[in-house]
Amino acid sequence: MSIQRKTFLAAMALALASLTAGHAAAQKVLKYTHFQPAKPDQPKHVAALAFKEHVEKATNGSIKVELYPAGQLGPANQIMEGLRLGSVEMAVVHDGGMTGVYKTFNIFGLPYLFNDHAHAYAVLDGQFGRELAEDMRKKTGIRLMGYADNGIRHFTNSKRAIKTPDDMKGLKIRVQPSPVFVKLVESLGGSATAIDWGELPAALAQGTADGQENGVTNVLAASLYQHQKFATLDGHVYSLHAYLVSDRFFNGLSDVEKKAVSEGVEKAKKIHRDMTREQDVSAKKVLTDKGMTVTELTPAEVDRFRQLAQPAVRKYLEAEVSKEWTDKLMTASTAARAK
Repeated sequence: MSIQRKTFLAAMALALASLTAGHAAAQKVLKYTHFQPAKPDQPKHVAALAFKEHVEKATNGSIKVELYPAGQLGPANQIMEGLRLGSVEMAVVHDGGMTGVYKTFNIFGLPYLFNDHAHAYAVLDGQFGRELAEDMRKKTGIRLMGYADNGIRHFTNSKRAIKTPDDMKGLKIRVQPSPVFVKLVESLGGSATAIDWGELPAALAQGTADGQENGVTNVLAASLYQHQKFATLDGHVYSLHAYLVSDRFFNGLSDVEKKAVSEGVEKAKKIHRDMTREQDVSAKKVLTDKGMTVTELTPAEVDRFRQLAQPAVRKYLEAEVSKEWTDKLMTASTAARAK
């Protein structure tokens, strides 16, 4: 082989190595965490897998998505701080977990607000949802890119069927550590006990709490039906998951990468919503199949709960969280209901 050819091949090899090294150096890692098990019946994880596939393909590998299900990177309050600081690039966090960093999200604890999923989507995907997301980004440095379902919340307990607010009296109901949910349960005559999510199954098994309130997805995820005999489908709160991205990370992406992430969130959100909604609308069958006695309420019966709970919680939210945003949410809900 001639000296010229050897020199040419060596130069080509060096150039190829340089390009490969440059690509590796340019690759961005997106750490994505959520709090459901890595199982095929869990909406957050199925959605996360779809996000990963789309983003890595759409960016030709310039973004590598690393998934951390089941809270592997820490509890929600720690993840929210990570998003603010940029040490976590992306997370899907439940509404209760967001309030430590962005207090305004407490307004979604306003009970009996939405008629159904379509009503909620109209508010969240509309002007109100966009304005709230932008307010959060400005105040926290966390970009809210999509709202998805955490399940319509219902009451369950181990003692008796709940058909009227009177049936709540004397029951110790576990709620997430949030004054809004404490106020909700107390307004209906129950005794609210704030217990972290990870401690809930043990609390129900040991009788520390008689009951709890959650969507079907979470009842299944933590096998809460093992210690709960009765379920009442009152639908008191449409609970949320938010798709959150560090604004610092997002602003450091190229236009192509930003587009890929935005599209990936939309794909994930649709899967997440569809799966959770299917579990919600099948709540009676799903919970009955798990051995629970399920009580369905008529609109008139739900209204008895609403008349007690909504004014009490609204008063608290206006005084302690934000009258402006509470009023905006009520206005947006009323307008969407009228369409």
